[in-house]
Amino acid sequence: MTTRPKIVPAIVVEGKYDKIRLESVVDAVIIVTGGFQIYRNDAQLALIRHYAETTGVVILTDADAAGFQIRGYLKGAIHSGKVYHVYIPGIHGKERRKSAPSAEGLLGVEGIDNETLLFALERAGVFDEQPPARPADITPAVLYAYGLTGAPDCSALRMALLKAMQLPMHLSVKGLCEVLCTMTDAAGLPELLRRYLPEYAEEVTP
Repeated sequence: MTTRPKIVPAIVVEGKYDKIRLESVVDAVIIVTGGFQIYRNDAQLALIRHYAETTGVVILTDADAAGFQIRGYLKGAIHSGKVYHVYIPGIHGKERRKSAPSAEGLLGVEGIDNETLLFALERAGVFDEQPPARPADITPAVLYAYGLTGAPDCSALRMALLKAMQLPMHLSVKGLCEVLCTMTDAAGLPELLRRYLPEYAEEVTP
C-alpha cells in the first residue's frame, strides 16, 4: 500500500467528490466550499481564514470559469495568512459518475489523475511547509474526557463550541479535533474550552 504524502496546509476544494478524490492521494485537512455556497457560508469562510493564519491553505478549484470565480472570491476574502494557489490543467473529458461533460467540457479536480495532482501540488511548494511544533494530540478520546462526545448532552455542548468558535455546525468530531490541534494541544485544551464556553466551565473539566 502506497503511503499518502502529508500536506500541512489545509486544502480547499469545491465539492465532496473533489474531497474524496484528494483523500485517496494525500494526507491533509480538506475543506469543501460547496461551490458558490461559500458566498453565503460565513462559518466555512471563517474556518478557511483560520487555517490560512495557522497552517496555511491551498486553493485547488476546477479549471473552468466557475472554479476561477470561486478562487477569486477566496483570494479577496482571505486577508491574512498564507495561501497557496494550485492549478490543474484544462483537460477535456468527463468524470465517470457524470452522464455528460461539464458546460465547458473540462475535467474537475475529481477527474484528474494522481500524477498530475501531485505535480501541481509539488510545483506550488506545499510539501515544503513544516508542521507546527505542537503535538497533534487532541483526539476523539480527549474530547470524550471533556464531555464533548459520548455524554447525554454532548451534542448540545459541541454545537455551542462550534457556534462560539464560528465553525460550521456540521463539522464532524474528527474535523473538530483537526481544528483544535491547529490552535492548541491536549494540555492547553481546558483553557481554550473555558474561554469559548464559560457557561460550561464545570462540564468541560475532566
